[in-house]
Amino acid sequence: MSARIEADLHTHTTASDGTQSPAANVQMAFDAGLGAIAITDHDTVSGVAEALLAGRELGIEVVPGVEISTVANGQDIHVLGYYMDIHNEQFLQRLSSLRETRDTRNNMIIERLQQLGLDITMAEVLREVENIKSKGDTVGRPHIAAVLLNKGYVSSISEAFDRYLGTGAAAYANPPRIVPAKAIGWIQEAGGKAVLAHPGIYHDDALVEAIVHQGLDGIEVYHSDHTPEDEAKYLSLAQRSGLLITAGSDFHGERGGVVFHAPIGSRRIGIDVLQSLKLEKEQRS
Repeated sequence: MSARIEADLHTHTTASDGTQSPAANVQMAFDAGLGAIAITDHDTVSGVAEALLAGRELGIEVVPGVEISTVANGQDIHVLGYYMDIHNEQFLQRLSSLRETRDTRNNMIIERLQQLGLDITMAEVLREVENIKSKGDTVGRPHIAAVLLNKGYVSSISEAFDRYLGTGAAAYANPPRIVPAKAIGWIQEAGGKAVLAHPGIYHDDALVEAIVHQGLDGIEVYHSDHTPEDEAKYLSLAQRSGLLITAGSDFHGERGGVVFHAPIGSRRIGIDVLQSLKLEKEQRS
């Protein structure tokens, strides 16, 4: 067997809007020849414990992670956190407050869909996920999209986002959220490292540059939605700024025969970056 020297540092599970259990993600990482995988569910760490157990059984290092939803300049900005103390009570309370905001957003979307004449309720969305959700998990737009697909309002999950749920679409809603700097602080106060997720999808490099100077530890240079030009640009930015370089598939599982965003291991980075993610934050000028 070849050495397992690479990691995928961005994956989602049923604890948020993925379709695979945390243990299944770890198994897929093993099958892909990875040595490590991060579980980075939206605004929750509830899937990490199951993944850690599976990792011990398979000999795969599981990185405790999270993806925190923030807003800057009117658009969603995601901040990845790694190696936080997932039992830190203050951090858990803060994540709980973010999930309450997410619930508000979901209800706003449902109300807008109803105003557009679509027969859908939040109760239907919750029934869609009742067999895969537990305390501390999140419900998100993909779950609403699944109900729209099941009821025949759209022909695919992608269409649901394009027509109704994506940024600027007919039922899109974006209630007030914390700013990126606050998410960075929360992660670091819980002992973790903060990494800007998929900067290429924001299409606002001035904003990305500004966030870089708000205490970030790293940039997700390699991501499934980045072009080669994106990767070269953000690699240069990370190097110039003295930031860690990470990679992730942003795997969300499969819906309607389509893998979102890409399979586990499709973006990977040398496993040696994990040591840097564990170290105390270095002082930078």
